[in-house]
Amino acid sequence: MVTIHRSHDCGMYGSIKLYAGTASPVLAEKIAKYLNVSLSGRDVILFPNDNLWVRLHDSVRGQDVYVIQTTSRPVHRNLMELLIMLQTLRLDSAGRVTAVIPYLAYTRSDKKDKPRVPITARLLADMIEIAGADRYMTLDMHAGQIQGFFSIPGDVLSAYHILIEYIKDLIPKMKDPIVVAADLGFAKKARNFAASVNRPVAFVEKRRKSVYGTAEAITLIGDVSGKDVIIVDDEVDTAGSMSQAVNIVKEYKAEDVYVVFVHPVFSGQAVDRLASLPIKQIITTDTIPIDPQKKALLEDRMKILSVSSLLGEVIRRAHEGRSVGQMFNE
Repeated sequence: MVTIHRSHDCGMYGSIKLYAGTASPVLAEKIAKYLNVSLSGRDVILFPNDNLWVRLHDSVRGQDVYVIQTTSRPVHRNLMELLIMLQTLRLDSAGRVTAVIPYLAYTRSDKKDKPRVPITARLLADMIEIAGADRYMTLDMHAGQIQGFFSIPGDVLSAYHILIEYIKDLIPKMKDPIVVAADLGFAKKARNFAASVNRPVAFVEKRRKSVYGTAEAITLIGDVSGKDVIIVDDEVDTAGSMSQAVNIVKEYKAEDVYVVFVHPVFSGQAVDRLASLPIKQIITTDTIPIDPQKKALLEDRMKILSVSSLLGEVIRRAHEGRSVGQMFNE
């Protein structure tokens, strides 16, 4: 008996079909503009009982479909919306469905490091696949091993290529700049970042005091005295760790401080904390939309770089069956 496997060769599909959830509409529009396509129509309705309902305006039978939905706050609303959209597309006989998730929630829950705790990142991967995704795309997950939680193929991309190019343009204006990892858990990525901009690296050492994420900066490994500092991390959530990193480099006589990170989660008083710090510039991306009021608090000190061209080009290459690694000389 011969088993026939379904091919996902791009030649079997028509044009790219882009759908956007409600979580990041501006980023979705930018991706659509990069690809020179229009976002496909859909209705997303929240009923009085908090149930969600999705309806597509047109058929996607046999098409190559991409759903753009970040899973930032409100996390569970945005996540359920993504899952329902994926299932809707699968039930309408889409040829291939790709979940494009600029920011993937729960990536810090990647291991069972305490008794009686979940590995929620694995659960999330299973849910995305079961809902109907054939592939996924995301940016800068907190832990690389989460890729192994997915049974479907995916493109785990990095926005640091975009951030690095921006920093390279700033370096000639800086005073003997040095890259600083916000904590030792980010040490390897910080070394790679420093190598990419051809600068030395230092590290903030801290210890986490509870399972809920409270941490205390202990000391600085490296010399920042009289130098401009570029503090790098993957995301800023409550800004507690970043605040401590900024304060400790200033204690060690650093000059201007630049803060660089991919995901602006900005929970609680994060923006108020950042606004009160002696930071020259905050450099991040649009993987998560930032509330205009929060932007206003940081005035002109915040630079938001768009990941739309990166995601748009990867979508184009995936659709055409071309290498994504070639974009980064890999």
